[in-house]
Amino acid sequence: MPAKPLTVRQLGDANRLKELFAQWQADRKQAKLPASQDWCAGEMGFGQSAINQYLNGKIPLNPEAASKFAALLGVDVSVFSPSLADEIRKLSASALVAREGLPVYGNAEIIESPPADRTIRINQFDTGGKMGHGLVLQDQPGVIRSWTVSPDWVQKNVHRITSPKNLAIVTGFGDSMKGVFNPGDPLLIDTGVTRADIDGIYFFRVGEEGFVKRLQRIPTIDGVILRAKSANTDYDPFDIVKGMDFEIFGRVVKAWESEDF
Repeated sequence: MPAKPLTVRQLGDANRLKELFAQWQADRKQAKLPASQDWCAGEMGFGQSAINQYLNGKIPLNPEAASKFAALLGVDVSVFSPSLADEIRKLSASALVAREGLPVYGNAEIIESPPADRTIRINQFDTGGKMGHGLVLQDQPGVIRSWTVSPDWVQKNVHRITSPKNLAIVTGFGDSMKGVFNPGDPLLIDTGVTRADIDGIYFFRVGEEGFVKRLQRIPTIDGVILRAKSANTDYDPFDIVKGMDFEIFGRVVKAWESEDF
């Protein structure tokens, strides 16, 4: 029996999603991040063929698929399907947009409310939840517990993230990155990034001590190593090599450098 043709509304949803997906792919490729449909299929939990059919209006989007696309693209479902967004609001949003295999260190929460009032609460990164005991962050002058922002703020100010649900706050500590941020300044990290596949600033640990440093990929005769570099030249770089107790918690996607007046 042939598939039932999509309605005008469903085709409109597919077209809007396809445009967003194409722009997301272009941004990821420019940043040298994986963006193929095969890679997305692994992240979203269904086949590449299904992704292609959703994008080209061969099969209709449903709340679960729409939520997974929204999480991947870092947008709200209402951007491409207002009708499915309304349906999702009646369901368990957290269950629908959850993505398996990603860390859950105090990630952002979508607070359900009427569309005009919807907010995202970005929580403090839980430095004790993963390891079972506290992660040591040297010279941290207090912490920022959470921020509450609008989805529009995230969309316009935080770019190239795996999902708004993966955002967390780290309060700046130490002066090794002076020039990028100061102790006490807010850092937004993307906890969906747990590998240094490209050079960038990351939040990570070596043993029980936490660091925020620029990680640079250095080719050697034994393969690629990571070199941790500070913005403050008073601090020496150090290499992260095989055998070290090392873990990346997320990539820093936004940092503020405060100034006293």
